[in-house]
Amino acid sequence: MELLDKLNWRYATKAMNGNKVSQNKIDTILEAISLAPTSSGLQPFEVFVVTNQEVKEQIKPIAWNQSVITDCSHLLVFAAWDTYTAERINKMFDLTNEVRGFKNEGWENYRQMLLDNYPQKDKEENFNHAAKQAYIAFSQGITAAAFEAVDSTPIEGFNPAALDEILGLKEKGLRSCVILTLGYRDADKDWLANLKKVRKSRADLVTEID
Repeated sequence: MELLDKLNWRYATKAMNGNKVSQNKIDTILEAISLAPTSSGLQPFEVFVVTNQEVKEQIKPIAWNQSVITDCSHLLVFAAWDTYTAERINKMFDLTNEVRGFKNEGWENYRQMLLDNYPQKDKEENFNHAAKQAYIAFSQGITAAAFEAVDSTPIEGFNPAALDEILGLKEKGLRSCVILTLGYRDADKDWLANLKKVRKSRADLVTEID
């Protein structure tokens, strides 16, 4: 029940008090993000951890002026690969071989299959696929934050092109896809803090096919 208790505790925090989250908690959340499953194990995204207040101030206007952007402790930007390339695919497969200490014929055949398919696809299709993988890790980060009693706010309401420019993502072959702010709630200023969580009933959400 601990998992459900933590998930019931969390909500999309609308006001934060500016207090700092300890580095130990941040490291735990980032490790959980790293441990998230991704298609073919490629981890086709990077996470930018913003604590610089001036950079937060630059981001706020292009994110609907949401106060949590500047009042959070840490702002995480999930940036997906702009496309799949042979270099990127090979780098992850080579890392796998290095960590495991051996090569596997089936694994190498799988590498070649990806090399024969992904780089030739439309770049926008590849980015959308990579962004979906980032969202899996993003969700795991939210859960990890709840376990650490750290509040979070998932944010899609921002101008991706403007954020990419602020962080210099285009030059890195990346595109921003979602933001997660981490910090502590300011319950006195947050209209959502004390409201009951509302979700569909199981009957409306789940269809069981026996």
